[in-house]
Amino acid sequence: MKKFSLLLVLLLAAIVLAACGGGSTEEDPTTDDATGSGGTEEDVLAKVKEEGKLVVGTEGTYPPFTFHDDSGKLTGFDVEIAQEVGKRLGVEVEFLETQWDAMFAGLDSGRFDMVANQVGINPEREESYEFSDPYISSTAVLVVAKDNEEIKSFEDLEGKLSAQSLTSNYAETARSFGAEIEGVEGFNQAIELLNSGRVDATVNDNLTVLDFLKQRPDANIEIVDEASDAAKSALLFRKGSGAIVEEANTALAEMIEDGTYDKISEKWFGENVLE
Repeated sequence: MKKFSLLLVLLLAAIVLAACGGGSTEEDPTTDDATGSGGTEEDVLAKVKEEGKLVVGTEGTYPPFTFHDDSGKLTGFDVEIAQEVGKRLGVEVEFLETQWDAMFAGLDSGRFDMVANQVGINPEREESYEFSDPYISSTAVLVVAKDNEEIKSFEDLEGKLSAQSLTSNYAETARSFGAEIEGVEGFNQAIELLNSGRVDATVNDNLTVLDFLKQRPDANIEIVDEASDAAKSALLFRKGSGAIVEEANTALAEMIEDGTYDKISEKWFGENVLE
């Protein structure tokens, strides 16, 4: 009886080991396909085509690029660019709104297929993400309260408190001039803190600030300095999304060629903001 029990135990152990070994062998090719660049590229584009929608991450609080109009509708320059890209891909566009600093995590996790939010191209981001061809060219400006007599240039930011989205290019610009950073969720909050005197300055996009001043000419803020070099912004994708990036680049090129880009840019800025 004991011999029979021992044989039974050994037999069951052999079956378990065989099953585990078989599972490991079968999983290896699947793992390679999931992580290989070719498989990922095909899967991202196939997913968008199969579902019939392009999921786009955006703030929705950053006029005139992405914001809600008086009726509550999501609109803006980036929104229309993304919608046009989706149209040319033959799919619907679904926008998911989130704070700037959460946008990259959302893209990393696969919550979005693409981000459209005037994301500046920089070497650090290029190491972790893929960009489309640029579709915006703009400069950083330094904004302070009108009665601020201490800050007249970027060099005057040394030791001052600047309101910035923590992972933005503009935060890096402020830090490079020695500013301390007060983290904010976006442009509107930065202006609120500036108006209330809780921060000394904010570094932001010239197009956004000019649009704000056009809407609020009585605002107690002013631009006191402007960076000499223009920054390029593009649509953002996860690493390995090559196929869909190529499709987006084709759509952008067609938009520029047939005048659609000029039409959208003129609507929001009165000029071409890529040239």
